[in-house]
Amino acid sequence: MKRFLSIAVLVLCALVSHAQRQMAFPFQGGKEVMMTFFKNNVVIPDALKKQNAAGTAILKFTADDKGAIQKVVVYYADDYSIALPFIDALKRSDRKWVIPDEVKTYDFVISFTLDRSPATAKAAATARSTADANRAHRPIFASNPIPLDMATLLPAIITTY
Repeated sequence: MKRFLSIAVLVLCALVSHAQRQMAFPFQGGKEVMMTFFKNNVVIPDALKKQNAAGTAILKFTADDKGAIQKVVVYYADDYSIALPFIDALKRSDRKWVIPDEVKTYDFVISFTLDRSPATAKAAATARSTADANRAHRPIFASNPIPLDMATLLPAIITTY
């Protein structure tokens, strides 16, 4: 009975220790550095600005043990053209990701939103062009369920122009 009790205590301690251990923020320097990085590295093309484009792209990417990005998967995008600047910025973040020590690759899910600045959004011409852009966009959806396994959902990145 003592043996069973001591094994149970050891297992319980290991479980509590594992639950208390949290993954550090997965971008070198932390959350604020990541937000600043994407603020400085998302470049919105003039064509999107002229269309008064707005929308969301949800991307999953895999980072290896050196922080290099292995692949990027578009889970959802309001339009292909909206996803492109975010994919480019994500590629520039190569070797800045930190993954748990015990794994060779790790998946992250991140949401990017493109929006207009509030002053631009109020103009009547902007409202018309926004409606035109919304009618013309072609959303990208995953056609089959995509298993997430172990992935970390990162804070959303919102870019205004």
